[in-house]
Amino acid sequence: MAPEESDGRPEAGDEMDFPSADAYGRSLQGFGVNMLVRDVGRSLTFLSEVLLVEKVYADRDFAVCRHRGQEWMLHSDASYHANPLLALTGDGAIRGAGLELRLYGIDPDAAAARADAAGHHVLQAPADKPHGLREAFLVDPDGYVWVPSVEKVPR
Repeated sequence: MAPEESDGRPEAGDEMDFPSADAYGRSLQGFGVNMLVRDVGRSLTFLSEVLLVEKVYADRDFAVCRHRGQEWMLHSDASYHANPLLALTGDGAIRGAGLELRLYGIDPDAAAARADAAGHHVLQAPADKPHGLREAFLVDPDGYVWVPSVEKVPR
């Protein structure tokens, strides 16, 4: 099913069915992918119409997609106002630079320390985020950005 044009609000039923950002972030486990895209609606149209991907949730700036039980996220550039990846995704940039490879359940502080000790670039030091996770942004030798994360400690 192709997504409708979005006015920025969740589609009918989505707001009631989808958890808060904090609860959703805390529920993530294993391996995760988050794609930065210029236009979430355009990306959902391609995914649903060309690849027959299921839309779990969508609004103007965020979507969750699923295929064969595997979920991944789309975030609009505008929704990432304080994210370090924005510096790599300017106009004309290769969009793969906006791909985050997320590993849930990996301590970001320990991983960042190991990366730094091995001479790898720590794009962003470990930090607590508003979506319920503590995470770091680490760059591998090929330039891919890996984001180890754990649930942040409630205050």
